[in-house]
This record gives sequence, structure tokens and C-alpha cells, in this order.
Amino acid sequence: MPKHAALDTAELQAMDAAHYLHPFTDFKQLNRKGSRVIERAEGIYLWDSDGNRILDGMAGLWCVNLGYGRKELADAAYAQMLQLPYYNSFFQTTTPPAIRLAELLAEVTPDGLNHVFFTGSGSEANDTVVRMARHYWASLGKPDKSILISRENAYHGSTMAGASLGGMKPMHAQGGLPIPGIVHIEQPYWFGHGAGMSPDEFGLKAARALETKIDELGEGRVAAFIAEPIQGAGGVIIPPDSYWPEISRICREREILLVADEVICGFGRTGNWFGSQTYDIKPDLMPIAKGMSSGYLPIGGVMVADRVAEVLIERGGEFNHGFTYSGHPTCCAVATRNIEILRDERVVEHVRDVAAPHLARRWRELADHPVVGEARCKGLLGALELVPDKNAGERFPDPGQAGTICRDICFENGIIMRAVRDTMIISPPLVITTDQIDELVALAGKCLDQAAAALRNA
Repeated sequence: MPKHAALDTAELQAMDAAHYLHPFTDFKQLNRKGSRVIERAEGIYLWDSDGNRILDGMAGLWCVNLGYGRKELADAAYAQMLQLPYYNSFFQTTTPPAIRLAELLAEVTPDGLNHVFFTGSGSEANDTVVRMARHYWASLGKPDKSILISRENAYHGSTMAGASLGGMKPMHAQGGLPIPGIVHIEQPYWFGHGAGMSPDEFGLKAARALETKIDELGEGRVAAFIAEPIQGAGGVIIPPDSYWPEISRICREREILLVADEVICGFGRTGNWFGSQTYDIKPDLMPIAKGMSSGYLPIGGVMVADRVAEVLIERGGEFNHGFTYSGHPTCCAVATRNIEILRDERVVEHVRDVAAPHLARRWRELADHPVVGEARCKGLLGALELVPDKNAGERFPDPGQAGTICRDICFENGIIMRAVRDTMIISPPLVITTDQIDELVALAGKCLDQAAAALRNA
């Protein structure tokens, strides 16, 4: 029995407060309140240390695509740890699990992406994007092409380069961010910024902000544009249909690398293997992580288009970049088995043909709720915009208050929905059934009712 198995919740919380500094946390506030302690999980459900069952509407942190408790993934880790738990990929060395995973990724990713640079996370993958994009252009004799353009309210990780690529002001307010050579344009957030315009009109406007920024900076100085197919942590911002075709045209005509950050959208989340297929994006670089192993072990990477890899291989010389855990054999073995299960059990097809259409029908019903200004979803990503008066076109005067109230009510009712300011978002495991979607929507509706009452009395 684990050492801490006999401890009660209060004892575990006290130990947590004494030693554990959590990510994205006000430490003082959390220690006063006490952490939620999750002890076990199965399928799409979690159980806390008090025995409460919780429907995990966020698949952990956008990552547990196969759900919890898949013994095959534990078996893959165990077998690999017995044979070769770890070795590095430095010094002209490789391992069979890294080779097998690289080959499998070339099979399941979009056409033309046949090379991968392994990392330990999505944040490291996006750090790699910065280094690789600049190295690519320097290898072609264009070292001045070094600026990367991203979007406001984007999230690309929390390392120095990843957080700089992201466009979140609270992150930029700490640690001297963004680092030089990274700039931002507006996001394709029609509900928030597209008043008076149709979605397609706004999509073109948001996309053409990229062209304007390139002209402002000078095409000869811009290395790449990076964006998530659908913004995840920014609030499940689903771009209008006109957005990605125009972005693709601009990058193609302006000789700018196009980077599709698939850390959240990849491995089935949008009803295709990758969001790039959903939006017909042809990325030059494609960061991946999260669903790559269903979160069972940390691993990430950057898929590299053939035309970029050819330059790096033939003209780039030594690429002075990498990580201790690049191509970690145990992580690669688990990721390989995870992808095989996604493929063999046709999980992506389940999302496309069953789960996503059912969620779309049921999620739209929540749009009629008095505090919901918009209910949107794509694949197994969903968002509810909370508003004080759905007919007035106004937002809550204290951004984030309504979302926090609703989020806490969700926990009390046994469902995890994340609050991004006053937007409630979901990203459940891809194996969710239609009955479980009905349960999720019913719980969401109950939480909205209670949140509306709490907001009236606030």
C-alpha cells in the first residue's frame, strides 16, 4: 500500500501546502483553501480523496484522449522499462522505440510531414519551433528572417519562448516577456471582436491582419506565423471558415513558414487525426504533444515538412538544440501503443461520426440558457460564453468573476469544466459515449442554472 494511502484529505492538503508549488497558482490562496486531491480514475471519471466521482470534461489538461485506466499503455511502459528504461538521442545514437514512433507519426500525420524532432512537452516543441524556423532561414542564407508572428490570447506553452509565442498578457507581465523577435496580431474571435460583421467577413479581417503585420515588419524579416487550428486555452476560439484559407494564401505568397500548433487539436480532437486536416492547413512545422500519449507519459515533438527537413539535412549543419529526454524510449513506447489503439479501435472515426455530431446537437441546446451568449463546438471541443444579458451584447463588468463562480459550482456538482475568463470550456476524452455526453450536458445545464442564481445574488 502506498505510504500516503491511509492519510485523510486534510493531512494530504497540509503536506501539499508545505511542499508543493503548483503551476499557474496563487500559492497563498491555494494553501488557505486546500488542494483538491485526485486519487484514481477510470474511463472519463475521476475520484477524489473523499470518494466523490467527477466527470472529467477536460480530459486532464486536453490530453487523456483514450480515457483513464488503459492497461495496454501501462503494459507498454512496463515492458520497455524492463528492457531499456532510458537512453539519450545525443552522440549519433538512437533506440528502437524512437525509430518506431517516428515512422508511425509519419504515417498518421498529414501528407508531406515525414520527419520528427522529439521533445518532452508541447512547450519544448514550441521552443524548438523558434530555434528551427530561424535555423532554417539562416541555412538558406537569410538570417534576417527571424521574427515569428503569433496571435493575441494564443497559448503555446509556458517556457520563455513558448510563453512569448503565446499572446496572454498575464504571462507577459511576469519574467520579461515576450523575448525579442516575437510579435502578435488579433485572434479570430468572432463572438468577442466581430460585432457588426458576419463570421466570414470577420475571418478575412482577422487573417489579413497577418498581411498587414508582414508589410509593417518587412517580408525579409519574418520567419514564420504560428497558430493553433482552434485556440484551446484561449477559450476554444473556433475560427470562421474564411480564416484559414486566407492565412494559408498569405503565408504561401509571402514566403513565410506556416506553423500549426497541434498540441491540443492533434490526435483526433477535431474529428480528424489533426486539426490541419479539418481546416486543410499545409503546415511547414507542426508541434505535437498531449494526446500523443494520452497524457500517460510526457512526450512531444515537432513534425517537419519534407521541404524544410531537406534544407536542415543538406545545408543546415549541426542543429545545436535538444533535450535529455528527446526520444525517451519508454515515453516513445507508450506513445506508439497509444497511437496504435487510436487507429485500431477507430477512435478518431468515433469522434467524427458519433461523438462530435451528438455533442454538437446537445451543446446547441445550452445556447437557449439565459446566461449563455454563445454555445460553440467543433469535434470534441466546446465553449459557453457567459453573459449578463444575452440580448444586450454586453459582458460581465468584472471579467472572470462569472467564470470562476460557474467553475466552482461545476466541481461541487461532479463535473470539470474550465473557466477562461467568463467562457466555460470542455474537451472530454475522445472515448466518451453518447450517454456520457448526455450526462455531461445535463450537468452543465444544472451548473448554469445555479451559476445564474449565484450571479443574480452576487
